[in-house]
Amino acid sequence: MVEKILDVRDLVFSYGDQRILHGSSFTIDRGEFVCLLGPSGCGKTTLLNLIAGFIRPDGGTLHFEGQRVGGPSPERAVVFQAGALFDWMNVLDNITFNLICRRRPLRERLEVGRRMAALVGLEGFEKRYPYELSGGMRQRVGVARVLAANPKIMLMDEPFAAVDVQTREALQEELLRIHDATNCTVVFVTHSIDEAVFLS
Repeated sequence: MVEKILDVRDLVFSYGDQRILHGSSFTIDRGEFVCLLGPSGCGKTTLLNLIAGFIRPDGGTLHFEGQRVGGPSPERAVVFQAGALFDWMNVLDNITFNLICRRRPLRERLEVGRRMAALVGLEGFEKRYPYELSGGMRQRVGVARVLAANPKIMLMDEPFAAVDVQTREALQEELLRIHDATNCTVVFVTHSIDEAVFLS
């Protein structure tokens, strides 16, 4: 039986006098890969931020696993467009940052970090720093950091927009492989029709 993980009803959001979302409604099933497609400025990232709990709607309801979204949660993790890595931390520490904050034992952090690094194709790069990595590799670290937190839904805000075409295509294939391996629900923001069709 398919289980609904996200339920959005009549969502309304405005920035000042500008209405961004008006009456948006949809549901997402557990394990589904959903792309939010549209031109720049149409409200894709705003919708993602609402799902993440970074901002609150002006109207309507947003429920995650039956509970109203009232703020951020590690169960709804975000991969940002810019990667947002800590330059002073190596790959392993960046991946396990959430576990460090939760004061998990070193043995657990090492096991999870190495497993996630291998999952995203960064085995052997655990001790490297962000400045030693390509743009595509930095984005892989961002994906691994989110997966290390073991979220129920991964929210991705145009994570491959800043890399070259070849790297972007490789990362898309890698993301689908990771999705198959983890069955994590994914909501992926893009303005590329080709990317949306390929991933969804």
